[in-house]
Amino acid sequence: MRRYLAVGLDCYLCLVAAGLLARPYVHTAAVTEAVGLLLGPALAFSFLNHVVLTSLTGAGAGKLIMGIRVVRLPDAGRPGPWLLLRRWLYGLCWLPLQPWYGLRSLLSGPDALPRTTLWNGGNGEPCTDPLGLRQVRHSGLTAHRAATAPAHR
Repeated sequence: MRRYLAVGLDCYLCLVAAGLLARPYVHTAAVTEAVGLLLGPALAFSFLNHVVLTSLTGAGAGKLIMGIRVVRLPDAGRPGPWLLLRRWLYGLCWLPLQPWYGLRSLLSGPDALPRTTLWNGGNGEPCTDPLGLRQVRHSGLTAHRAATAPAHR
């Protein structure tokens, strides 16, 4: 549930920021120009949130608010910017296809592939993605690092 709330917060913050930037220009623009005025800043803020902020802090704005971090498997380290860029681009391609997957599963019945088969690598784990990243609670990450740290004498 925390992950969904974090995604919702990310979307909300991105759209509010893009809307505030585009607001002075939208009333004089045509419909196609207005869409471009909103889409450009929305993509820019999405990139800044999911790639730049996550590479600096380990989480985007919504995940920071919800206490979630993005870690690289298997060492639970912070993912690099190139890996986050690939993850962001993958998400931009994956998200628009979700209505298609939902419609396909409704039409083909119970024998259809699950909607998240590609995203979770087919292993049934809902928190992983194809690039080997996992979203974990900050408290769980802290406990993991404390448990795996070498004992000090």
